[in-house]
Amino acid sequence: MARFRNKKKKAFVKPVLKNPQPSVDHITGDKIPKSFVFSRGKLPGSLSQLQMDLRKLMLPFTALKLKEKKRNKLRDFLNVAGPMGVTHFLILSKTEIAPYLRVARTPQGPTLTFKIQEYSLAVDVAQSQVRPRCPQDLFKNPPLIVLSGFGTGEQHLKLTTIMFQNIFPGIDINTVKLSLCQRIVLLNYNKETKLIDFRHYSIRLQPVGVSRRIRKFVQNHQVPDLRSLQDVSDFVTRAFYGSESEANDEAATVSLGDDLGRVNRASTKSAVKLQEIGPRMTLQLIKIEEGLCSGGVIFSEYGNYADKNTQETEEDKEHQDDEDLVED
Repeated sequence: MARFRNKKKKAFVKPVLKNPQPSVDHITGDKIPKSFVFSRGKLPGSLSQLQMDLRKLMLPFTALKLKEKKRNKLRDFLNVAGPMGVTHFLILSKTEIAPYLRVARTPQGPTLTFKIQEYSLAVDVAQSQVRPRCPQDLFKNPPLIVLSGFGTGEQHLKLTTIMFQNIFPGIDINTVKLSLCQRIVLLNYNKETKLIDFRHYSIRLQPVGVSRRIRKFVQNHQVPDLRSLQDVSDFVTRAFYGSESEANDEAATVSLGDDLGRVNRASTKSAVKLQEIGPRMTLQLIKIEEGLCSGGVIFSEYGNYADKNTQETEEDKEHQDDEDLVED
């Protein structure tokens, strides 16, 4: 007589549902901008790391682990951008002359092309500092954007201002929480050199009038080592530990409206400090196109673009495939 074996029942594993990122700000009602950071063509090792640094800078509303393949075309990224709510592309490329960064609005442009004159990676910035500071929760919220020197009235600078203002979510100063403002992206335009300094900082607050030793004691919740002291008061008054708040004269001092941690309390003065976390870039605006990596040229650093056919740059040649692709 045949035996019937009982089939083993597989354990039911409840799927873990990830909370989808919101597409609309629940306070302002504005659409939250999202971005893709990818490359066109093969990049050297340092530029590949710069691409990862830019992805980290654009967190949390970007694809940190975006996978690219050699056969991917610009159309492939554009096809998935719409369903995912992606509003901007940051595209890195490299030619024999220099590396380039294109910032484009999807799906119809415009596109700003920057020549990267100089750049430093986040790891290089950290190695140059005595006490680098880059906690993991620093990237849970988007950075603030500050533009300096763009108010000259020139049309191409106005377009640059609008592009960078819209690439990050806006804030409402009446409802924003101070604990969410932890990073800042600074773009400074130099009128003489026509270069843009791109910097990325972390924001740190320190109470004024509190020694570093006391501040560490309050923050770490650890019992200090008092074995070498005669009295508890020596812990506070010992001269060589210092009683200053480590706030130099250049640091801005503000009065907080809300409590921020255990040290920075409301209605008390705190010194605002900026610490660079990278990456760092020096950019030169080369060209502005009406469409997505194609279309009419609104601005060209080399003058009248129509009359410069004989002086076409290597950057234009490298991007010609993408332009033909979009036009199809």
